[in-house]
Amino acid sequence: MTRSIALAAMQAQLEREMFKRGVPRALDMHLVALTRKKVVAEMRISARHLNRSARINGGAIMAFADIMGAAGTIANLPPGYRTSTLESKTNFFAAGTGPLLKGVSVPLHIGRTTMVWQTTIRNADGRAVAIVTQTQIVIPAEAPAPVKKSKRRGGK
Repeated sequence: MTRSIALAAMQAQLEREMFKRGVPRALDMHLVALTRKKVVAEMRISARHLNRSARINGGAIMAFADIMGAAGTIANLPPGYRTSTLESKTNFFAAGTGPLLKGVSVPLHIGRTTMVWQTTIRNADGRAVAIVTQTQIVIPAEAPAPVKKSKRRGGK
């Protein structure tokens, strides 16, 4: 399988498995493009995204960026590995406004045990809303060990 076909297959899989359920679905996120070096996504804004000032809630913006960085990490994971966010830092520059936010995430570091992604979120007019830098851990996707039942002494 060529590299471009493999990436197209991965993008389709992420769109099905990651962006069509859970938080990405609740946020109305859509994956636009995916390579190992860039993730592009959009979030359609509705009333559920807004704070009491009718601006996009900062937590929604941070979640949007977090999911994009995770998608980029997934695109670079070795087989049999998974990821989780270790750290995230957000700098806000302007109020988020609808009807659409656009995000571009690029890697600052792709390592064996961690990856660092920087995501720039923009309003539809191109104005920068936030830049989020996050560190993702790379860990083996082991099945959880069974919980051993302790033996109780002198009891029921």
